[in-house]
Amino acid sequence: MSDDRPAGDDRSTKTATPRPDTGTGPPETGESKTGGQGIGGPGTGPRGPRRRSAAVRGAAAAGALVVAAALPFYLDHFWLNLGLLVAASVVGALGLDLLVGHTGQISLAHPFFIATGGYGYTALASDGSGELAGAGWPTALAALGAIVLAGVAGALYAPISARVRGIYLAVASLGLVVLGQHLLLNLTDLTGGYDGRDAPPLNFFGLAFDDGGGDLLGVPFGRVERLWYVALAVAVAAYALYASLRNTRPGRALAAIRGGETAAAAMGVHVPRYKAAAFAIAAAYAGAAGVLLALTLQRLVPSSYEVEMAFSYMAMIVIGGLGSPLGAVLGAAFVTSLPILLRHYSDHLPLLAAEGSGGLSAGVAAQILYGAAVVAVLLFARGGLAGACRAALRPRRRPTATKAGIR
Repeated sequence: MSDDRPAGDDRSTKTATPRPDTGTGPPETGESKTGGQGIGGPGTGPRGPRRRSAAVRGAAAAGALVVAAALPFYLDHFWLNLGLLVAASVVGALGLDLLVGHTGQISLAHPFFIATGGYGYTALASDGSGELAGAGWPTALAALGAIVLAGVAGALYAPISARVRGIYLAVASLGLVVLGQHLLLNLTDLTGGYDGRDAPPLNFFGLAFDDGGGDLLGVPFGRVERLWYVALAVAVAAYALYASLRNTRPGRALAAIRGGETAAAAMGVHVPRYKAAAFAIAAAYAGAAGVLLALTLQRLVPSSYEVEMAFSYMAMIVIGGLGSPLGAVLGAAFVTSLPILLRHYSDHLPLLAAEGSGGLSAGVAAQILYGAAVVAVLLFARGGLAGACRAALRPRRRPTATKAGIR
């Protein structure tokens, strides 16, 4: 067989030799497959910005906790009581957002579970010496028992939540609120009926959370100041539990259920079991919120747990941003504090009239404002307040020079 290649073509016998390094080529990047280091050395690769962002978030959270811990030394009782109400709403909103925003189960039963926690704590902690029943438990144990009781109530409702979904689940859960009102008004030996009953003050290992406390660093430290730290600890624990649950296998399973129950079941997720667990956890969160409300208000009445509370909590998570723990915190702070602040400053704000005068009261104005906020979020900012904050704090990338622009 003849060779048809031209003379001097020896491609079959020669191999490519590496070009010597003359120092004029592009520098070594040192980037590994794992994305560890980039051109600038350690910390400038893809993982560097993530680590710096996590460090910034951790430093901001630590700073916020330090500031929150110092507030009782500087604020008066109005602002501290407002903070306690916000903390209770934060805990309840986190539980509802876990159920609605993260799992996709629409529930309006939160007032029932909040009432279960509040009245459960009051009944377990009261000594029963008066006309109303009481178990006489230590108050710290009664608080834990009330949270467990609310979680059990949510677990008992789980078979219904596992069978229905969407608007049908919302209507079915609203029936729990109606049932709760009937029980609160008729179980007079336990709840006190229309007049309600007083909640015993917390006593934690001999430390009484009442108004008989002494001074600390020259500042009177009574019930509100001491209860501030309890509410802060409970709110931080509730936030940390929700935030950590999202990145676990059960959290991803709950997110898969939100995306579609059929697809989640095809991936091996036991849908009824996880839906029941989500409902029980959300109910336990609501029970903790009920205990904090009972300790803050010191008296429970059935009218506090009506349907209006259900829509208020739904507004919290929608305004804050569904599926975001930060959104639940921001939405709870907005919806809870707005009517109180409007009522507090009604004498200095135009167009607001006194309660019962027939004009635009602070409570009605607050409902109009956060109703408008819900509409604005649905139309213009699906991420809610949390999404707006992330967009505002996100650093803007500078335009990079391209080869076409460098000539």
